Amino acid sequence: MNLNDSKVINADRATVYAALLDREVLARCVPGCQDMSGSAQEGFEATVVQKVGPVKATFKGAVTLSEMIENESLTLSGSGKGGAAGFAKGDAKVRLEQDGDQTILHYEVDAKVGGKLAQLGSRIIDGFAKKMADQFFTAFQDAVGAPEKSDGEDASAEGEQPKKGWFSKLRNG
Repeated sequence: MNLNDSKVINADRATVYAALLDREVLARCVPGCQDMSGSAQEGFEATVVQKVGPVKATFKGAVTLSEMIENESLTLSGSGKGGAAGFAKGDAKVRLEQDGDQTILHYEVDAKVGGKLAQLGSRIIDGFAKKMADQFFTAFQDAVGAPEKSDGEDASAEGEQPKKGWFSKLRNG
């Protein structure tokens, strides 16, 4: 299953690239991530809980980064085993393009599943993979470069989800 898309992020390429290497950012952006450890250099290990159609599974797997060109591109490769549910693996090739004060993040995802998950049919699997990729990159977009809100717009209570653009604020402030 292949898909590609792009997201406009309100941050410079160096900030976006640094966020792609940050374990905390990745853990917050991966839908269903329960735990993530490791580093960009050595790879990450993660536990992710997902429900695909009628199948709910806990995947334990690894993510590695390769083909890294600083501030320009990299490939995220992941694989996970979900016990009786089967396995999932895939690659996301990410390319960053500066556009004024913003960065356009282009991604191409190639995903494969096997076991019980593969028996659900390509329509369900393809829809799920597209949803997962979109959720990840939208969460990443929000974490790294969402526009700051004016005082009257922020109605969130303390202790809730981090405010949008939190990574850029940490890095720059």
